[in-house]
Amino acid sequence: MTSNLLFKKIKIVLTDVDGVLTDGGMYYSSDGDIMKKFHARDGMGISLLRKNDIPTVIITKEKTKMVKQWTKKMKVALFDGVLYKEDILTKICSQYQVSPSEIAYIGDDVNDVNLLKLVGLGVVPKDGNQIAKKSSNYISKTIGGNGVLREVAELILLSKKIPIKY
Repeated sequence: MTSNLLFKKIKIVLTDVDGVLTDGGMYYSSDGDIMKKFHARDGMGISLLRKNDIPTVIITKEKTKMVKQWTKKMKVALFDGVLYKEDILTKICSQYQVSPSEIAYIGDDVNDVNLLKLVGLGVVPKDGNQIAKKSSNYISKTIGGNGVLREVAELILLSKKIPIKY
């Protein structure tokens, strides 16, 4: 099956945070608060998907205020504190009425491998872990924190022949 067909089947996008939506760095303020930089391109990617009835769901091992605030602003579902990401696949499929083959997951490291293998489209950023890359269907042209989700969103919409309107 070609990559285009894999993208065309997607009805929901799941994504990790650190190393995908961020550059993986954790910046600490003098008060000990963790700060993360999210790219505006990914926010636009989420908006483009939402306009075309393709939800985005964040799945992360971390539990931080920063991610909660960002997901609230972006109006996306958040599953945080998830140690074994593959364990929530059944819940996602039931909640969104999709099969695993209709799900894209973007992850960058070894804790993402099992979920990358279980979904229809496993995506890893260009600078992702080598083991994760070997478990994926697509390696993005973009590095983590610089619009990986946006790249995936556009590939999904283009494969479905949906004009990308801003």
